Amino acid sequence: MYTTLLLAFSSFLGQSHGLNVAQSQTTRRSFVESSATIFGVVTLSPKRATAASSSIADRLGSDILKQPPITAGTKFNGHENLYFPDYMEGEWDAVQTLVSTKAPLGLKFIGGPQGSLDVAQKTMDEQSKRVNEQVHLKLRFVKTIFGVVEDRAFNLRSRLDSFAGKSVVASVNYADVKESNRASVLASGGTEDDPLTTTLVYFKGPAAQKTFVISHGQDPLDKQYEWSGYELDRSIFALTNNSIAPPVTTDTEVIYSFSKVGSDRVEGKLRLAGYLNPQSDSLYFEAQNRAVSITDYTLTLKRPNSS
Repeated sequence: MYTTLLLAFSSFLGQSHGLNVAQSQTTRRSFVESSATIFGVVTLSPKRATAASSSIADRLGSDILKQPPITAGTKFNGHENLYFPDYMEGEWDAVQTLVSTKAPLGLKFIGGPQGSLDVAQKTMDEQSKRVNEQVHLKLRFVKTIFGVVEDRAFNLRSRLDSFAGKSVVASVNYADVKESNRASVLASGGTEDDPLTTTLVYFKGPAAQKTFVISHGQDPLDKQYEWSGYELDRSIFALTNNSIAPPVTTDTEVIYSFSKVGSDRVEGKLRLAGYLNPQSDSLYFEAQNRAVSITDYTLTLKRPNSS
């Protein structure tokens, strides 16, 4: 399902003019799905939201995953967010390495809105070329009165630009939603700088993408060192020119497992599970809420200037 961002984005920019609706949807969806591989964002709360397993960490080892139920808005506090272990606070030099990519339900399910086998095979071939490829990027986590959270705006730009190999992001802004909004954060004692969970990205081209967190959960922190959590993101990608093609919606589950291995080093695993969406995919009901693509990465985070 996940082609490389740079190729997909270049294809999108080069072909967005003069396409018919069906062609434009396929091209835009390829870009949305590729960008999902680099978001790596998480917003977590109690593990009542886990699906198909009592442990989120177990979801890193199964190829049969069911889409988690929606949990967004269940706290009613207006400042839902991921609260990472304290050891994640600060800036990191990160390396993200692709180790495997799978289509557990078959190729047709990763073939775009119409289930094209040709599109699916090209997507899988392109992704397979990236196995063992390392991407270097900067990540930042900040301390708030609620806990340590991801600096989403900084990290999202870093991921998108790093995976593209050049600057592709024009701006990243936070957007207010009921589950996470500036007014509620301030009313609860937070600050204007505290990250929210919904992001709006404008690219250096006629495109924008808004990403919402619609489900989240975590395992208990094990001995203050081991941590696992997941987030289900719903992304809406749209052209910002005069195209008549409708927006494309995708759902991606991000599953993390982190382990502190020293004062300046964290090792982890990242799994991206792609699910079909009823608004965009003709095979949605056939998929039965199961993951149609699974992409696994390793993560290594080191403090800047550490050995």
